[in-house]
Amino acid sequence: MQNRHHLELTWLEDCVALAQSLNFSRAAASRYVTQPAFSRRIVSLEEWLGTPLFERNRRGVSLTRAGEVFVTQIPELIRALYTLRSESIEAAGETRPDVIFSATHSLSFSFFPALMRNNEKIARFGSFRLLSDTLSACERMIDKGDAQFLLCYYHPHMRINLEQSKYFSVRLGRETLLPYSRCDPATREPMWYASGGKKFPFLSYSAESGLGRILSNTSQVNRARRGMEIAFTADLAATLLAMVRAGDGIAWLPETLAAPDVDAGSIAVAAKKESALWVPIDIRLFRPAAKMSRAVEELWEIFVEDQI
Repeated sequence: MQNRHHLELTWLEDCVALAQSLNFSRAAASRYVTQPAFSRRIVSLEEWLGTPLFERNRRGVSLTRAGEVFVTQIPELIRALYTLRSESIEAAGETRPDVIFSATHSLSFSFFPALMRNNEKIARFGSFRLLSDTLSACERMIDKGDAQFLLCYYHPHMRINLEQSKYFSVRLGRETLLPYSRCDPATREPMWYASGGKKFPFLSYSAESGLGRILSNTSQVNRARRGMEIAFTADLAATLLAMVRAGDGIAWLPETLAAPDVDAGSIAVAAKKESALWVPIDIRLFRPAAKMSRAVEELWEIFVEDQI
């Protein structure tokens, strides 16, 4: 291959997206570009490098040996470049660079605003930017350097799509996932129970959702829903809460999210604590282990002091 191009940062980010999905259509969609344009950018990167990074054949896409070596170091390089840019802007006395958080939807609505508001040190720190999405999307953001922090629910049995040795994390809170059902208006009892072996309409999280990832790796929940028909699948806990409220089935929801509806008597917990269907989870904040900008490092120290 001849080197006919100047390297572009966009190509490196494209390479990471394709290495994660091994599918040109999905990778192009995640990068908000047409597939032909995305393919041309990958080819340009390979021409700049001088060797193919991906094998394309009828069976799909796979990394070459060179690609395997290349993609292991690219995310850290991308983060280093963005950190260097932030430090340069700060050194020049320009506007203080934004600190960017990625956070899963449920935590974006409740926990994150309270976290920023209730700590005086953080409140005085400056401006922040919040990117709210599914866990899978948030993992991609921090891996590519689009965000410096990732706030998400966490359980030891779940899979995190980040190389653990390259990230630090602290626990900032605790939560419990409980099965909820609409209440019978006459008795105030749940319309369905998650325990006892009777069938119920199961309201499920998508594979992109962090809560879905936790539940799919929780054996007690899997036993309870075995043989149950999935009535609906969604990314958002708020969507499933609305469906529980409407009487469409049972969903496992964060206790703090469901609390107002429980207090109002519209929904109720659909299993007793001894059923083992209550799932304790953590709220964790992740950051890259590599050195970040001064602003990010100072903020991280505050979170480390406040961890529980």
